[in-house]
Amino acid sequence: MILFYRCIILIALLFCSTLTGFCQTQPLGFHIVGPNKKVKIPFETYNNLIVIPVILNNQLPLKFVLDTGVRTTILTEKAFSDILNLTYNKKYSIAGLGGDQMVEAYVTSGVSLTLPPGIKGNGHSMLVLAEDYLELSNYLGIHVQGILGYELFSRFIIEINYDSRMLTITTPEHFKRKRSYDEIPITVEDTKPYINAHLTYYDGNELPLKLMVDSGASHGLFLEESSDPRLYIPEKNISSSLGRGLGGVLKGKITRLKKLKLGKRHWTDLIATFPQENSLLDSLKSSMAFRNGSIGGEILNRFKVVFNFPQEKMYLKRGKAYKKAFSYNMSGLIVKAKGSTLNTFEIVSVRPNSSGERAGFKEGDVIKSINNIGAQSMSLTNIIAFLNAKENKKLRIRVQRGKQDYFNTFRLKRQI
Repeated sequence: MILFYRCIILIALLFCSTLTGFCQTQPLGFHIVGPNKKVKIPFETYNNLIVIPVILNNQLPLKFVLDTGVRTTILTEKAFSDILNLTYNKKYSIAGLGGDQMVEAYVTSGVSLTLPPGIKGNGHSMLVLAEDYLELSNYLGIHVQGILGYELFSRFIIEINYDSRMLTITTPEHFKRKRSYDEIPITVEDTKPYINAHLTYYDGNELPLKLMVDSGASHGLFLEESSDPRLYIPEKNISSSLGRGLGGVLKGKITRLKKLKLGKRHWTDLIATFPQENSLLDSLKSSMAFRNGSIGGEILNRFKVVFNFPQEKMYLKRGKAYKKAFSYNMSGLIVKAKGSTLNTFEIVSVRPNSSGERAGFKEGDVIKSINNIGAQSMSLTNIIAFLNAKENKKLRIRVQRGKQDYFNTFRLKRQI
């Protein structure tokens, strides 16, 4: 589900924006331990997202998503802060998607965050969700308990090497730009980085874009149609569930666009997603800096990326995935992991007119095997790799539906 995380983190960062005054008065306490000028931290990637180890209050080892799109550290499961007996300064309630369901969160302060092997942060504020509204672990297939963003990027120069799965964190005074990297100006507004880009439609229409750079989003290009009268959804598109946000499912359109140009780099025939206009609350949108949309991990992972928030610059060097074609789930089946070990895989959405729908699969089916490989021996990453394989790939999927088994063989087909 390529857009899942972008959708949920959009709501999460907007929610945090209601805490602007509180967040800005807290000290940003990250520093490198000892005399070192830089630290290297290995990371994992899941669905284009960067997952790093974080130790909470020197006691609890957890995993957080590294996200340029959030202001304040977010703990997605209150059970962990309760284990540490953290004190909550204030409780907040806010409407989720569509304004119908209220969700709750707490703020705690004086939190210690350690990134092994050598980054320590003291005196941080943290937003704690009352329930696991975001279900990060279920949609990434590993246990992830939080999100970390601006408080780290504001202090250091951070290089993300998607090829080697390595972060290099350097103090600003000791950073030296490598000549092999392209320099891209950014503006940091409301704690988030923005770039200028240029979009071309297949019918020849062109327009400039202002895009947030969002490492905490799995998608490539996310566009908000209402941000500019020249932005429109091409006639050739598919309707799909884009992800789950606080209190609801985000729906929208998926299409292809001719070209996106960023500095000296450009991509053709790329996937773009447009959310439904009523999917987000206007009161939350108004608290954000103006933008036309965002770029996420599906584009960023094609580079070695350096974020220099203090000097408002970004540096890019082509990575191994630079020329990789843009693709979208051709099965139409969106799956999440369930259970304490995250090894039960449930179909939570079936895209209309997709090959998966035509094969008869339904929401609520539990995958038991794919191509005779038992689901118990696979991870969610393995499952998604099957569902996102190349066009005409043959899949034989067996599911449990209630107390009965259902299976069918079908081929992956591109809808866009």
